[in-house]
Amino acid sequence: MKRKLPSSFYNPTTLFGAGLAMLSFGLIVFLSVIEAFSSNNKPYAGILTFIILPIFLIIGLLAIAYGILREHHLEKLGKIRNRLLPVIDLNDVKQKRAFLIFALGTIILIAFTAFGSFKAYEYTESDAFCGTICHKVMEPEYTAYKYSPHSRVGCVKCHIGPGAGWFVKSKISGSYQVYSVLFNKFPRPIEAPISNLRPAKETCEQCHWPKVFYGEKEITNTYYLSDENNTKMTLSMLIKIGGGNQETGVTSGIHWHMNISNQITYLAIDRERQVIPWVKAKSMITGKETIYRSTSVHVTPEELKNGDYRTMDCIDCHNRATHIYNPPSTSVNHVMAAGWVDPSLPYIKSISVEVLDRGYTTTEIALDSIKTLVEDFYQANYPEVFSSKKDKIESAILQLQKIYSRNYFPYMNVSWRKFPDNIGHMYSAGCFRCHDGKHVSADGKVISNKCSTCHTILSQQIGNEKPEFSLNGVDYIHPVNVDKSWKSMLCSDCHTRQEAQ
Repeated sequence: MKRKLPSSFYNPTTLFGAGLAMLSFGLIVFLSVIEAFSSNNKPYAGILTFIILPIFLIIGLLAIAYGILREHHLEKLGKIRNRLLPVIDLNDVKQKRAFLIFALGTIILIAFTAFGSFKAYEYTESDAFCGTICHKVMEPEYTAYKYSPHSRVGCVKCHIGPGAGWFVKSKISGSYQVYSVLFNKFPRPIEAPISNLRPAKETCEQCHWPKVFYGEKEITNTYYLSDENNTKMTLSMLIKIGGGNQETGVTSGIHWHMNISNQITYLAIDRERQVIPWVKAKSMITGKETIYRSTSVHVTPEELKNGDYRTMDCIDCHNRATHIYNPPSTSVNHVMAAGWVDPSLPYIKSISVEVLDRGYTTTEIALDSIKTLVEDFYQANYPEVFSSKKDKIESAILQLQKIYSRNYFPYMNVSWRKFPDNIGHMYSAGCFRCHDGKHVSADGKVISNKCSTCHTILSQQIGNEKPEFSLNGVDYIHPVNVDKSWKSMLCSDCHTRQEAQ
């Protein structure tokens, strides 16, 4: 048989490399076609298509070159042998049988390899892969994610999103993360990727469209005070969602910030973006700019000149849209309102918050301690209640253990205190980072901190008192008598300290 290539190509190393390169290239084409015709963008699948398989393709090409160079070297040394390929005679029954078995086996192997590659391709897209295989240290985030409003949105949809550029960027970042996990160099807790998150317009706004947010949303919250009777308080309010566009009406409300008709730029002087001394509001219609400076936080001219300015987007408020670690008070209010923890148990709200937020060294110790501390409290202070309502106490303990398991991870130093939530203003500064009444413009305009700026309180009822109700809004009444100090303080200044141990 006449050879179409130089004799140096016909050696085992080169032929093996050629086979490996062709198989890898075929799989790359196969997966690329699958991706092209897929209705859903799968950015993580590029791990196989654009990283792993090309590595094997390159190895195959290098093997081809090595085999050829080695043949030339042996030829110069006079050690070259005339390499002959095996002759297949299909007229020979044994050779025909062997050839058919080899050909059939090769086809089956290629089919299974293609199928396996595709399944691996899909698995790398799964949330289980992100949360439990490659990122075991991300267990706290994965646990919080499973109980979040976005639990049916794939991790990669937000953390990578569409397009090759951010995929490559994430893989470069991921290389260091792999090193950190292998050599135990990762921080505890894992820091929120504040500085390198993809812009919300390229992720969040693929599903959420600020221009169609308008009007108000009614919500009713139920709270329990930390007194003996666990006094119940209900608060109903209209949240001024706002937003909209010129076609649907005047842009206003909370989503006024979202660059629909206005652009908000700010300067934060801390990495977590909790301290904001400088804000600029620009009208996208008139072009007018108003700059507000904090009267309580001083910044130098150098800091203003060299500061890292940011245009506000979704995640400046919705910074914990998925990985949410709830404060114990919030979680306990929820299970009490749902009837899973009996509000008739004396001081159950107070003791629950206390045992949850003590600061344990391991989860096992925490779960045991929660049970012991609650039981000891009722045995020592309310022995009759402990005897008559033991089943209610046990049920409460079970709920508290569930709350702890979802929100506290001692081995990673994770709790709600490590990750401030900027929605609202109860347990972190949130809205009051700017809306504190202390950001003033040159002409005397103030960024308001009035309750009515963002919501209208329709009704409030504390215990058995007569409820206050008005469609025009009622004045908020602080459920605990702290005089008027609550009007001049940030809510988080008190509520965060209150739960600290």
